[in-house]
Amino acid sequence: MVTFKHAVARIAVWNLAGFNLFNPDEGIPENSERAHKQAEGLALLDAELVALVEVSPVSYIHHLADLLQSEYGVDYDCTIPEQPNGNIHIGFLHKPGVEVENVTLIPGSEGEYGNGRQAVQAEIKIGRFRAVLIGVHLKSGRDANEQQMRDSQCKAIGTHIAELRETPGLKRRAILLMGDFNMIPGQDVSNFHHLGGDDLMDFVSCWDLQDRFSHILDKGRANLLDGFAVSRTYSTDYIKGSLRLFPMHWTMDRGRETFKDEVSDHLPFVASFRIF
Repeated sequence: MVTFKHAVARIAVWNLAGFNLFNPDEGIPENSERAHKQAEGLALLDAELVALVEVSPVSYIHHLADLLQSEYGVDYDCTIPEQPNGNIHIGFLHKPGVEVENVTLIPGSEGEYGNGRQAVQAEIKIGRFRAVLIGVHLKSGRDANEQQMRDSQCKAIGTHIAELRETPGLKRRAILLMGDFNMIPGQDVSNFHHLGGDDLMDFVSCWDLQDRFSHILDKGRANLLDGFAVSRTYSTDYIKGSLRLFPMHWTMDRGRETFKDEVSDHLPFVASFRIF
């Protein structure tokens, strides 16, 4: 039986920037310096569960787990369903004792984006804390047609969340929604509305991190594209105000631009939940 040292557990989400523009089928090479640096960053993050976005290829998450164990003595199990479209996946690293079960892709959650990623759903348990976790990687882009494609994805996921709240055995569990939203608070209003609005989901990243950034652009620019939301009902285990942007670049003693080039162009979020 696994026992946890603390009364809280940390759940994180990070986009690994695994999409390779020049060779989409390659992803991040396992023997690359980037892979070793990402393992270092994850060891410093030290969350009980990490949802990883842009895992490419699908085997890469297992390589990260191997590096974490061999280089830092940190044990993680891996759970990842293979996406039907393309070679960019969403998966989970979770420490022994963290239960991740009934992992499924949400049908139709790619919306009108034919090559889009489907959202991934898992039932998780850490101590007494139980929740439904949904990891997403929505359509990127700032043009109207790309926002409309995101709308179609958000409608499908928002409808699914509403159905979860009426599903026997799940209706009283917290719902955690996290990933690369590719949505900017205050700009993509319709996206947020369809994804859960104020009545279903509390987009805590919009409030707790409104003066921060998670996506590193060129020439010193940045924005808050990644998101983290908790269902408004049955979510008392979330410690209010605990969501933080983990300054992995600073923790690894790297400037923002160097981190973007060598590790990822996204920074992780991490939040705390009561587990006892």
